[in-house]
Amino acid sequence: MKISEFDYNLPEELIAQTPLQQRDTSRLMVLNRKDETIEDKHFYDILDYLHEGDILVRNNTKVIPARLYGIKEETNGHVEVLLLKDHGHDTWECLVGNARIVKIDTIITFGDGSLKAKCIKIGEEGIRFFEMIYDGIFYEILDQLGTMPLPPYIKEKLEDKDRYQTVYAKVEGSAAAPTAGLHFTDEIIEKVKSKGIEILDVTLHVGLGTFRPVKVDDVNDHHMHSEFYMIDEEVAEKLNNAKSNGQRIISVGTTSTRTLESNFKKYGKFKATQESTNIFIYPGYTFEAIDALITNFHLPKSTLIMLISAFANKDYIMKAYHHAVEEKYRFFSFGDSMFIQ
Repeated sequence: MKISEFDYNLPEELIAQTPLQQRDTSRLMVLNRKDETIEDKHFYDILDYLHEGDILVRNNTKVIPARLYGIKEETNGHVEVLLLKDHGHDTWECLVGNARIVKIDTIITFGDGSLKAKCIKIGEEGIRFFEMIYDGIFYEILDQLGTMPLPPYIKEKLEDKDRYQTVYAKVEGSAAAPTAGLHFTDEIIEKVKSKGIEILDVTLHVGLGTFRPVKVDDVNDHHMHSEFYMIDEEVAEKLNNAKSNGQRIISVGTTSTRTLESNFKKYGKFKATQESTNIFIYPGYTFEAIDALITNFHLPKSTLIMLISAFANKDYIMKAYHHAVEEKYRFFSFGDSMFIQ
């Protein structure tokens, strides 16, 4: 399977640069896999497609201000660091913008020196592992020094950093937002619950595995980096009961999907755990955990467009994307949404 099969032409002006004033006024494309229809709606219409007894699973990860700009102590060279994964004991896996100048024992100073990073290990493709040196509480210092890690295709300044968080973001640790959840408002969430739909939270800290571009021609040659996820006992039990009762499990976003599918594939049921996954879903994959999916519009030739092409027919998905371009939907992180059932 070639990566070129997942390409489409996207005019640059359709890449959303800023969030809409009201989250739930984004557009919603509704796809029905059975008869391959395409409907054009708005996100607040999602309530018409969710039914009593459905289970909605969302990713409650919270984006940290993970982008840091520092100075290499020996040379005063500028270094950009993106925090990807907390390995515990003040050790972080990071993507470094000017990685060739960062060697073992290189020390980078951020801001007034209240945070320093010492390189302790060199990884592939710009990955470095740092020991973080600081006094106080790490996340408080990060709030002072870091910036929100907006994707490179967003050129506009984000006026309100909370707009790159879901309204239910809770567990700190993500290097990117689970963007399908950005359309939800507190009001929509209450209306969903009042329809008799249960909302369950899982956590997957979005890292390099989700947004690193595919650089190989053959899909099978792509390597997914691992990301940390958590499912607690109560959620696992409720998901297993839903499966037994034939209730629909609807995931909010590809990160929730990867969490649920990875967990179910590994254990044959939903199981409480805290571990990493590098699951790579592309056409040919058999879904076992979810029945429907809320998602955004993804980059051409990305692992995410491959995932939804596995969930629905690939040609149908590409047709839907061409329709979105013709109808001038807004694309990517701050863009419009899709419901695939």
